[in-house]
Amino acid sequence: MTVTCGIDWASDHHDVALIDHEGTLLSRARINDDLEGLHQLLSLLTAHGDSANTLIPVAIETSRGLLVACLRATGRPVYAINPMAAARYRDRHTVTRKKSDHLDAMVLANILRTDKAAHRPLPDDSELARAIAVLARAQQDAVWDRTQAGNKLRSHLRECFPGFLATFQHNREGISSNVARVLLAAAPTPEQAARLTRVQLRSLLKRAGRQRGIEAEAERLRDALRIPQMRQPPQVEQAMGRQAIALLRQLDAACTSVDDLAEATVESFDTHPDAEVITSFPGLGALTGARVLAEIGDDRSRFTDARGLKAFAGAAPVTRASGRSLAVMARRVKNQRLASVGYVWAFASLTASPGARAHYDRRRADGDRHTAAQRNLFNRMLGCLHHCLTKRTRYDELAAFPAPSTPQLTIAA
Repeated sequence: MTVTCGIDWASDHHDVALIDHEGTLLSRARINDDLEGLHQLLSLLTAHGDSANTLIPVAIETSRGLLVACLRATGRPVYAINPMAAARYRDRHTVTRKKSDHLDAMVLANILRTDKAAHRPLPDDSELARAIAVLARAQQDAVWDRTQAGNKLRSHLRECFPGFLATFQHNREGISSNVARVLLAAAPTPEQAARLTRVQLRSLLKRAGRQRGIEAEAERLRDALRIPQMRQPPQVEQAMGRQAIALLRQLDAACTSVDDLAEATVESFDTHPDAEVITSFPGLGALTGARVLAEIGDDRSRFTDARGLKAFAGAAPVTRASGRSLAVMARRVKNQRLASVGYVWAFASLTASPGARAHYDRRRADGDRHTAAQRNLFNRMLGCLHHCLTKRTRYDELAAFPAPSTPQLTIAA
């Protein structure tokens, strides 16, 4: 008798349902989200035939959390069912649109009973790969937080200190640079900034880590900060200066998190066996390579061929055909993090790989727009990456982008 388990999870408790191959409910329970609840769940599974040789598969609507980690540690297959897919399955069991945690657990168990082949268990990635995934995703989140914090501060300074934005508008990092943040912390209002002397500016530049051109930069900052500009009333300006300091603290914390997590990510990624293969590709460094590994993992059985990887990354198009209508469009349902790093990867490879540049130019000449051409290049690179990781070989430019063969000319007798 085949038994399947469904778990409807929550923040403090989980509903469990076990059914047999005919859909009959064998047992149900509500467990707490703690060690006692885990022991209760394992005992329930054991009572219905769970053993080392016949592990009962579990369906749950998340791939994260301590419960999922502990279930994966037992070696059993865990299926992370998309909540939208589970909602569609619910309509097969009730037409009254009723909903309960117990019903959701039964729906998940029935998904494995009827359509197990249509779903895949969580990949069996190594512990190191999962640790890299945690660090790489956290670093990417920190980058997005830094961008958001910088936008908030920039919007605020536009209302009270536009001269500061003009002073750093040509800086590549803008107000997120060390010099800009140190200077704003010392003088958050136009009045305070205009009173800064050359000696104070030189000291602030050194504190920010500037080592060259300090005298010239101090002179430039002094002149730029004394240019007349529109001002708020004095008391309002002081209040907005205090607000600027508060926003600056958020930006400082985000910048520190980005640097610390990037260092930890690269350090862990360099110790992974796949790092050498991944970084051999043009346009992929240690940090971007870690982001790629974080999303595809190191379980080679996860993607049976390159087509699955391309669809997972959103690089392969999707076809919609019905009757006489046929549409080929960009894939919307995808791994957004992998698609994001894929854009950076494809863009960087244009200058690092002559073959990638030629491929991009051909796509543009055929009528593709910039984004579509880059997505097609990313699609090509993913196919090469899947081959190299499967064969444990480094990237080869001539194999990835072979030179077009020259047609042979024949002379008639």
